[in-house]
Amino acid sequence: MTLVQLFQFILSISILVILHELGHFIPAKLFKTKVEKFYLFFDPWFSIVKKKIGETEYGIGWLPFGGYVKIAGMVDESMDTEQLKKPAEPWEFRSKPAWQRLIIMLGGVTVNFFLAWGIYACLSFLKGETYHDNRKFENGISVSAAAEKMGLKNGDKILKIDGKEAPRFETSAINMLFANEVTVDRNGQEVTFPVNEDGVAEILKSNEAKAYFLIRTPAVVDTVIANTPAQKAGLKQGDKIMAINGTPILYYDEVGQALQAYKNKAVELTVLRNNTNENLSITPDKDGKIGFSNFKTIQKALDATEITHQYSFAESIGRGFTRTIDVLVMQVKQFKIIFNTKTEGYKKVSGPIGIIKQMPETVNWEFFWSFTAMFSVWLAFLNLLPIPGLDGGHVLFTLWEMITGKPVPQKVLENAQMVGVIFLMGLMVLIFGSDILKWITGKF
Repeated sequence: MTLVQLFQFILSISILVILHELGHFIPAKLFKTKVEKFYLFFDPWFSIVKKKIGETEYGIGWLPFGGYVKIAGMVDESMDTEQLKKPAEPWEFRSKPAWQRLIIMLGGVTVNFFLAWGIYACLSFLKGETYHDNRKFENGISVSAAAEKMGLKNGDKILKIDGKEAPRFETSAINMLFANEVTVDRNGQEVTFPVNEDGVAEILKSNEAKAYFLIRTPAVVDTVIANTPAQKAGLKQGDKIMAINGTPILYYDEVGQALQAYKNKAVELTVLRNNTNENLSITPDKDGKIGFSNFKTIQKALDATEITHQYSFAESIGRGFTRTIDVLVMQVKQFKIIFNTKTEGYKKVSGPIGIIKQMPETVNWEFFWSFTAMFSVWLAFLNLLPIPGLDGGHVLFTLWEMITGKPVPQKVLENAQMVGVIFLMGLMVLIFGSDILKWITGKF
């Protein structure tokens, strides 16, 4: 973790927290509700800085887990119930009509949604969108063993994910982990198959969530690793493997598959070198490997599929909305594997430390704003969960009142808030503790 990574994370979170809390603060003020505190980060026992302006104390807390506005007459995370024992004042939250309270509580997530929409629209207009086009993968994809278990096969060309066109290589890898079904072009036939959760679980456990399939390339030797069978046999950079023991080889992934049958056994390797076929005798190691890579060839092939889509100002507005919805749908789908006992996605959940380590080590503003937009959608989604202590818990109780015509008893609100706060604090401690353990053991 570097100071630059920490700076980018704190700046992003600060922007999101301040704007989220403004989403509560502004409608509260418009409805003439007293706001006692407006804080960036939490301030148990003390704050870093504070200043009272009018009826509101503005400050920065020392605990960087978010922020809050303390609205008079509202059961919130401060658990200050003394004021609630007194008769309600006209300027208190509890004395306002239910529809006004609902708007105040939904203000934060509304700001988060529109913020993400605005950022994505600006990025699409100013930068366009650069991605690698699956439709240009002429030879399809090569897949890992776990991806094959998931249902993919070498040579597949990705067409659709859950019935939706999937032209982008960058998002396809993540989307398929959350999908119900995938449609591919397999040997000229359109095939739709359900995603096997066993394969997803294996991919998550092996930390290859972003690289379980790659563009399929010829078996060209880019790098020969020192002191390996490949070097000892005389394999050279630029060689193209044409056959193994007379069996024709077309693609890089076929080399590994073919050599599995010859562990510690000599084989004849036919390579194309300087437009001439040459035969090399080589003995794979106990794992069936000979010691070369073709990462440069893969990268070159991938670069050839890169396209940049530019958007007009009008188009960028619609595209910004679409990107926001896509991210929101992604967040919802993540719960499918996070809480699935088979995929055990919960073991991959990261807290603040894990997120900070994903930030670039040099300031990258395009990444920064993309991350801020994504995280804004994430905060909106999380805050809408109907858990006491979150905005969604307050919204649930308010909707109950609007539907039944009866307010939820004050004692119920207080007890629910207490349970919610304890649950959320426990969850934060668990996630943060997991981060620290991963950091110490080097498992990030």
